[in-house]
Amino acid sequence: MGKNVLVIGASGEIGKHIASRLASEGYQLILHYNKNRQTIFELMETIEESRILTVFQADLADGTELKAALQQLVYPVDCIVFASGTAHYGLFQETSEKVMDEMLNLHVKAPWLITKHFLPSMINKKYGKIIFISSIWGRVGASFEVVYSSVKGAQNSFVKALAKEVAPSGVSVNAVSPGFIETKMNQHLTEGEKASIYSEIPMNRPGYPSEVAHAVSFLLDERSSYIQGEIINIDGGW
Repeated sequence: MGKNVLVIGASGEIGKHIASRLASEGYQLILHYNKNRQTIFELMETIEESRILTVFQADLADGTELKAALQQLVYPVDCIVFASGTAHYGLFQETSEKVMDEMLNLHVKAPWLITKHFLPSMINKKYGKIIFISSIWGRVGASFEVVYSSVKGAQNSFVKALAKEVAPSGVSVNAVSPGFIETKMNQHLTEGEKASIYSEIPMNRPGYPSEVAHAVSFLLDERSSYIQGEIINIDGGW
């Protein structure tokens, strides 16, 4: 029987590809979503029913709602993939405190709480894998995305620090850091703007969600067991 993997943000484009890939490789899935109910149902239709343990909804920006959802999960969790999140565009000085709080809760505090909830059982079993889908902006920063860059940078620091703390207990913590990936998150860009970005990327094209899913699959595989605290860039050399 495959390991149980909790996929946070399974209804997003990257999350969907990760879930599909892992199901095809024999993992048992616990799928989380927030608003995209129809999308999660469509995903479930493409995955063998026996591979899905349960599906649950929770707004990660709402700490009370998140904690209630975690208490209702009855299946053991061997691995966690954090694929949820949203970007925020705009000048930093025009960013409201409400948006700041939401972004911090969604990208930083919620992963803290989820990890803290499942980490004791992983340490007890001497086995666990935690993977974040970070962002190139968490490494180099982006104007007009200062808050998003900040929270993704926090995720990278969390990965590196926690990896050192739990490595002796048999738990691995790593991240995949995508560059420009062809998803709805970039649908606000015109074709001309996309072409301009592609010209800056040495491979002259966007990445695809399936390529991110491939990296996650690699990190979950036992053959990558000596990789710890790494941020793997999937960015075409950008």
